[in-house]
Amino acid sequence: MAHLEPWLAVGVLLSTAATDAVYVMFNAAVSSQRRVPAATWSSVWYLLSAFAVISYTKNWVYVCFAAVGSWIGAYVSMTVLRRAKGPRGPEAVSS
Repeated sequence: MAHLEPWLAVGVLLSTAATDAVYVMFNAAVSSQRRVPAATWSSVWYLLSAFAVISYTKNWVYVCFAAVGSWIGAYVSMTVLRRAKGPRGPEAVSS
C-alpha cells in the first residue's frame, strides 16, 4: 500500500470542497448575468483548482497569471452574453 500523507489528503479534500462550492457560486453569477461576481468567482475557482497544478509547474507564480486570465475571460464572455441578449432595464421597456 502506498504511503498516505494525512495533511495532503486533508488539503485535497478541503480544496476540492471549496472548488466545488466556488463553481456553484460562479454558475449562479453567470445565470443571473452579473459580470463582476462571475469574473471574481471564476478567478477564485482557478486559484483553488491550482492546488494540483502547482505540483506540475513547480512555480506558483504561473497560477496568478491563470487566475487573472480566468477573471478576464469570464468578464469578457459575460459582456458578450449581455450584449447578445439586448438592452436591459428601463430603456428596454420604453421602446
